[in-house]
Amino acid sequence: MTPEPKLTADRTRSRHTRDVITDERARWASDAVRTAADAMEHAIQGKRRVIELVLATAIAGGHVLLEDVPGTGKTALARALAKTMHGTSSRIQFTPDLLPGDVTGITVYDQKQGVFEFHAGPVFANVVLADEINRASPKTQSALLEVMEEHQVTVDGRSHAVGEPFLVIATQNPVEQAGTYRLPEAQLDRFMIKTSIGYPDDAAMMRILQQISVTPEVPTVMSAGTLTQLQQFARAVHVSPLIAEYVSRLIEASRRAGEVRLGASVRGALALVRMAAAWALVAGRPYVTPDDVRELAIPVLAHRLVLEPEAEFDGVTAEAVIGQILIDTPIPQENGTA
Repeated sequence: MTPEPKLTADRTRSRHTRDVITDERARWASDAVRTAADAMEHAIQGKRRVIELVLATAIAGGHVLLEDVPGTGKTALARALAKTMHGTSSRIQFTPDLLPGDVTGITVYDQKQGVFEFHAGPVFANVVLADEINRASPKTQSALLEVMEEHQVTVDGRSHAVGEPFLVIATQNPVEQAGTYRLPEAQLDRFMIKTSIGYPDDAAMMRILQQISVTPEVPTVMSAGTLTQLQQFARAVHVSPLIAEYVSRLIEASRRAGEVRLGASVRGALALVRMAAAWALVAGRPYVTPDDVRELAIPVLAHRLVLEPEAEFDGVTAEAVIGQILIDTPIPQENGTA
């Protein structure tokens, strides 16, 4: 890869004006993401879009909720991402008897030193896989709320930063619901996107079976610092007022929909804009287009909606509601650069 271009301030501009990413930086960022996606495909065959969505979420500084059946490669995806960027990864198997301290860590008294020492939990990693998160009690689930939002945990009144970059990939099984606790809306809202890996197609399945005796080696193609640089670039991607207005109208429409009891939140609107900026960067553009917003509306917004019981009984899904909103809401007639 070419050296990382630095996002430095233009001395001719006001120090209060936000930097705007250049075409050169956008192209470099797109090349970096493509290289990382190629590396991750060594472990996850035939799921390029899911890989790019997860990478874009990491660039946007968010977290991922994967709702999928067992055995589709969720653990492999998290480990591949950590390996690609030379970061650390951990896996937390959520069970009914899991305690908050098992996630965040605990304070232990050292008798020899006569002091209390903090023993960090598995949440202290760059990529954390929270496997079957809906099997733990609500109290344990809530242990993730602070760290997902603030990138720190508080134990016995003391805060401990988990480090950067930080990404939670949580999974839940949509088939088996016995002994599970439904994630509350407040926690669902913390996840920037909700998606699924799904089963591989025939071609990808053949490649997997032919490599059954070979452990896929995921190359390290970027540093954790590179991901931090990409996050900085994403914050500088241009979002025009018309794009912001379009997102606002989509959010408002989600609240007015007849099938919806609770629409998308302000956090959901911010997540959609941040994801659209990261998605533009993946495409090598320094600005957001309406197509970026439309392509990401369902994975970003659908899991934030609470449907009316009658609508759920009739088989209406949140994805279908967002899809209809996209059809009904006029698209801004601009390319995002205005």
